[in-house]
Amino acid sequence: MSGKAASLASHAPKEQEGLIIVKVEEENCVWGKDLGLQGNTCSLETFRQRFRQFGYSDSAGPREALSQLRELCHQWLRPEVNTKEQILELLVLEQFLAILPDELQAWLREHRPENGEEAVTLLEELEKELDEPRQQGFFLLYPQNHSAGT
Repeated sequence: MSGKAASLASHAPKEQEGLIIVKVEEENCVWGKDLGLQGNTCSLETFRQRFRQFGYSDSAGPREALSQLRELCHQWLRPEVNTKEQILELLVLEQFLAILPDELQAWLREHRPENGEEAVTLLEELEKELDEPRQQGFFLLYPQNHSAGT
């Protein structure tokens, strides 16, 4: 079985200690991109979203909810593969994105920064491009009462 097939097989529907783990469709993902973090961006983002969007009503009770959250967290952060530093970087990057204005957050998610430093660099480059006189509309990226210099 190829590495890709084995990876997809590990996401096949199965029941484990009362949990149902479902296959995640990743047909539009680019495989083999070196992220510095094991895995690919699509699966990391998919697992992050599943973890963040999980609701108590999605489970049969508190014990099941906690168990499912643990499983979703492991799928996203992959502590068996990623170092503590890589896991912390994922958490810090997610929080950094969360505090940005919606437009910048969406723009950065499209560019898929690998870490906080890359996110900052992308934002600084965007700011430089938009500060050029030929560019207009920079203020649309920021909430009212903010200027390009802040």
